[in-house]
Amino acid sequence: MQDDPNINDDYAEQGYLEDSPVPNMSQEDQGERAWGTKIIVDGNTYATSLFWQPLQNAEDPFTEVEEASEGILEGADLFCIKQGKAPQFGICVSHEGYKSGEQVAAISLSSALSDVSSFVAVFKVNNGWWYTCVRNDIILSDGDMLFLNEEEAKEQFMSMLAVPDWGHKIAPEEWGIADTEYPSLEELFQKGLTAKLQKIKALRGTKLLMVIGVSVVVGLWLLSSIIDAIFLTPPKRPIIAPVAPKVIEEVEIPPEVKPWEKIQDPGEIMEQCLKNTLALVRIMPPGWYIGDVNCLSSGISTTWSREIGRISWIDKALSKSGLNFGSKGITDDGNNLIASLPFENIKEITSPPTRSDIDLKNTLNNMFQSIGQDVNLASFSFTSPQGNVYRSVKFRFTSGNNPAVWSSLLTKFSGLEITMIKYSTVSETWEYEGAIYVL
Repeated sequence: MQDDPNINDDYAEQGYLEDSPVPNMSQEDQGERAWGTKIIVDGNTYATSLFWQPLQNAEDPFTEVEEASEGILEGADLFCIKQGKAPQFGICVSHEGYKSGEQVAAISLSSALSDVSSFVAVFKVNNGWWYTCVRNDIILSDGDMLFLNEEEAKEQFMSMLAVPDWGHKIAPEEWGIADTEYPSLEELFQKGLTAKLQKIKALRGTKLLMVIGVSVVVGLWLLSSIIDAIFLTPPKRPIIAPVAPKVIEEVEIPPEVKPWEKIQDPGEIMEQCLKNTLALVRIMPPGWYIGDVNCLSSGISTTWSREIGRISWIDKALSKSGLNFGSKGITDDGNNLIASLPFENIKEITSPPTRSDIDLKNTLNNMFQSIGQDVNLASFSFTSPQGNVYRSVKFRFTSGNNPAVWSSLLTKFSGLEITMIKYSTVSETWEYEGAIYVL
C-alpha cells in the first residue's frame, strides 16, 4: 500500500506532549485526573493503575524494585510482586491514594484467567471502568488503568482489538461489541491469588538481615576449613587436571512482529462490509425492522426488532437470504434477533508507516478540509511485551458516503487499519473508525 504522491502539505505545527500512563501529581490535583487508584469488589478494596515492569531476578527482587523507585517512577514507595511464568513487579506512589496492605487487582485477575496467556478486558466497577491487558503472561506497562471516563476506556479497549489472538475479550454488555464476554469480576477475584502492596523502604532491613545471616554461615565454614587444613589434614600433592571450558549457549529471542507487518487488508474489509451491509438491509420480514449494522475486522453483526411479526417470519427470511450466518440468537422476550456474519478470507498484508505524527495529521486535516468533511484525530501509543513503543493516529468521522467511496482515499495511506464501520439504518450514514501507524 503506497502513499498518494498528490497528498502533500507544507504546514508547520507546534510540538505536542503525550499523556503519560503514570501521572505524578500532587494531592490537590487529584480531582482533575482521569484515572483512579482503587476499586471496591465484593466489599474488598483493590489497588489499580500500578506501573508494571518485568522482574529479571525473582530470587532477589529488592534491587530492581529500589532502582525503579529511584529512576523509572521516582518517588514510588509501595510495590508488589507477580509470580508465574513471567515474573513482574508493580510500583506506585502512596500520596496518589495507595495504602500498604491493599490487595492488587491486576494480580488477582491475571491469576484467575491463567488458562490463557493473553486477554484484554474492561470491567464496569463502582467508580469507573477498569481496563487491564495481559499479553503472553505479561501485564503491559499501561495495561492496568482505572478510567473515570467511559469513552476513554472504550477507545483503549477498541485499539487493542486490532491485535490478534486474544484468549479472552471482556467488555460490558451494553457496549455491544461482537465476540466479547462479561464474566463476574467478583467470582474471578474469588478464584485469583491474593497479593498486597508493601513498603519499598522496608526492603533494606530485610535484605540486610539476609546478608548478615549468609555472611555468618560462610564465615563459620571458612574458619572450619582453615583449621582442618592447617592442623588436621596431612599435606597432599596437588593434582592438576585439564578443565574443559564451559560452553554457554545463547538463547536467540525471535524478532518481534510489528503490528503493521500483519494488518488485515483494509480495502477488503471495506469492500466486504459494504457488500454484506447491503445484503442485510434487504432482509425485511413483515413486522420486523433492522437496527444499526456494525462491521469489525472479523465480521459484521446487526439486530432485528419485532413490532407485530413472529419469530418464524424472521427465521424464514434469514434462512432464505442466501447468507451464511456465523450465529443467530433470539432474546428471552422473543422481541429481538441478533445475528453475525463472518467475513470471507481477509488476507494479511504488510503496510509500514511512512509519515511522522505531525506530518500525517496535517495531511489528513488538509484532505478532509478540501472535501468539507469533519474528522476527529488523536495520537495514540502502546508498549509491546518486548518494550517497543508503537505510535499511531486514530481517526473517526461520520459520512453519507459508503465504504467504496472512502476506500480509494483512505487506502492511499500506508499503515492503515480499519477498526470499525457502523451503518445507521435510520439516518442512512456511515461512521468510520481506524488508525494509521506513524514513524
